[in-house]
Amino acid sequence: MKKFITFNIIALTLLCGMPTFGQQIPQFTQYMFNTISINPAYAGSRETLSLVGLHRSQWIGLDGGPSTQTFSIHSPMKNEKVGLGLSFINDQLGFENFSYIYGDFSYTIQVGEKTKLAFGLKAGFTSYSIDQELRDAEPNDPAIYGIENRWSPNIGAGAYLHANRWYFGLSTPRILTSKFSGSEDYEALEKVGYYVTGGIVVDVNKTVKFKPSFLVKVTNGAPLSYDLTGNFLFNDKLWLGAAYRFNESTGAFGAIADFQVSKQFRIGYAYEHPDSDIRPYTGGTHEILLMFEVFKSKRVKSPRYF
Repeated sequence: MKKFITFNIIALTLLCGMPTFGQQIPQFTQYMFNTISINPAYAGSRETLSLVGLHRSQWIGLDGGPSTQTFSIHSPMKNEKVGLGLSFINDQLGFENFSYIYGDFSYTIQVGEKTKLAFGLKAGFTSYSIDQELRDAEPNDPAIYGIENRWSPNIGAGAYLHANRWYFGLSTPRILTSKFSGSEDYEALEKVGYYVTGGIVVDVNKTVKFKPSFLVKVTNGAPLSYDLTGNFLFNDKLWLGAAYRFNESTGAFGAIADFQVSKQFRIGYAYEHPDSDIRPYTGGTHEILLMFEVFKSKRVKSPRYF
């Protein structure tokens, strides 16, 4: 029980400060390589079968700190205007667990010589559960009393405008608000969120490219959240960069390294350190990303920037 008590006192007190807890889709330092988790219009945009796995251990050293795993697969269909995808997220937050399994559909139209616009729909289920060990030990705890384990359906939508060297996206991956508890003192909610993303690649010289990108998240009842990232690409193989996430009350610094092992395989690592009141209690956040792609068409160029 120690990990639950520690996490509740420190994390929920410092970060929430209110009896209503609004669950949001986990954010990642390497969000630019995991776009399908927030925007269904991204499905098929890499013009090949793409598989991405990511593990994030947040706030190392704090017992009960968040742990997140994601897996996604997406690809264009025979009709290349259509893309399909499937994504899974498992998010363990102290004594709470959220699991998301969603299917993605996109339709792309050519709006310029090198520019495409995709529209996407997302549909699936969110699972919410409370750790059984805590239920057995504290069945009358007001923080969990009345909260049921359940699956809730939801839908999302998005748009994705892109060319080979830039992109801009708008999405709302969860349109419906789901309530998971019946307690008046505590509410666990899946809130509606809106995402704005963008990025561009520019040449520094013949062997170095620079890619700035951003993500802005708007969530009902929560402050605006901003992710700003700058990556350098060396010899079309190695990405090195820095990131900063902030809102009106918290922030985090990050460092990113991604290596294109082969045309098919990429591995990435990110480290993030909080710039907030929780800083003394944690050694930071670690994130590992693996990407594997199956190239069947010679027209697909490597590397893919987005």
